[in-house]
Amino acid sequence: MQIYLVGGAVRDALLGLPVQDRDWVVVGSTPEELIALGYLPVGKDFPVFLHPDSREEYALARTERKTARGYHGFKVHAAPNVTLEEDLARRDITINSIAAHVRKQDFSSTFGCDFEGFEALTDPFNGQADLKAKVLRHVTDAFREDPVRILRVARFAARFADFSVAPETMQLMQTMVDDGEADALVAERVWRELARGLMEKKPSRMFEVLRACGALQKLLPEIKFGSDSNLILNTAAQLDAPLPVRFACLTHDLGAELLKGVCERLRVPVDCKEMADVVAREHGNIHRSAEFDAAALTRLLERCDAFRKPQRFADVLLVCECIFRGEERGPLGSLGLEDSAYPQRTRLLGVLTAAQSVVTHLIAEQAQRDGHDGKKIGELIHAARVRAVEGFSQGMHPVAYRKPHR
Repeated sequence: MQIYLVGGAVRDALLGLPVQDRDWVVVGSTPEELIALGYLPVGKDFPVFLHPDSREEYALARTERKTARGYHGFKVHAAPNVTLEEDLARRDITINSIAAHVRKQDFSSTFGCDFEGFEALTDPFNGQADLKAKVLRHVTDAFREDPVRILRVARFAARFADFSVAPETMQLMQTMVDDGEADALVAERVWRELARGLMEKKPSRMFEVLRACGALQKLLPEIKFGSDSNLILNTAAQLDAPLPVRFACLTHDLGAELLKGVCERLRVPVDCKEMADVVAREHGNIHRSAEFDAAALTRLLERCDAFRKPQRFADVLLVCECIFRGEERGPLGSLGLEDSAYPQRTRLLGVLTAAQSVVTHLIAEQAQRDGHDGKKIGELIHAARVRAVEGFSQGMHPVAYRKPHR
């Protein structure tokens, strides 16, 4: 048997980038042999094993044959006679189809491979040439058998922002969309790839590629992706914003029903869904908040659930800043973060701090002693917060509620 490091680890090492995850292919072995050596089987659909010490994934070399539409419509064949080249041929793009040989031939449970063991590369599809030319190109026509690869190419375009998609690959993706392959994508895989693409260095490129091949209209018909959207998403990436912020940037201009449809269809996680909902409802009010009096500001905080979830409110303001830079400043958004100040963010964080200075439990205790119910207690707390915000807005230090002397 022989092992090879394959895929993204080899690609990133050749590009001089940090290697995050390592995937290994085992040629000339069987599941029984690997299990006997201490490897743990984990693959339900594919023959994948965890190394007993490093816990990295080792997959038996395999071929695939298309049997039906969609991600699961494959028949996998793994056997000792499957060659490395056959395994590489089933991969998506050429820069992911390079294998690094490992010099040491020891598969004991204590063996862990590292980069010092490489002695040669196997590159049957010219992936190194495409790395130098900065091109994303499909390996073989078998690319068309898995519609997830459309999303993966778009995601890699977001990661490697200076790479182009080969014209023949773009044409193949367009054909796949026209043939209905994208219709067979399952929600979990779509969301997984979209989420990963949103977290890349230039997320707008993912949506540009999906739009160019026609997949965006199939997967996210609600999204009208244009130059403003590019600036908004890329500003979020510049600010190293978390995923909920970036998703809210993508969907900020959708109405409630459209947003609900997107989140349900893609099974969007709760944190992303809630963030997007607050932003879609309130970003216009946040933009105009300089015009609000203390009562309106307090109501805005309450609608955003800022008192229970202050960190989420801070992230909502970050989304609004990204939107402002994209929609209001236009091309200035590309000149640098310092060129697009958003005073609403700083002011509203100050307003929240002022309102938080109200000691609510003291108000509640006094109100209960005075015989008031829950609704009245809420009104008293709201009024105290309005006074605190009014004091802040007038340049005063926020004064916490104090228990009155009797």
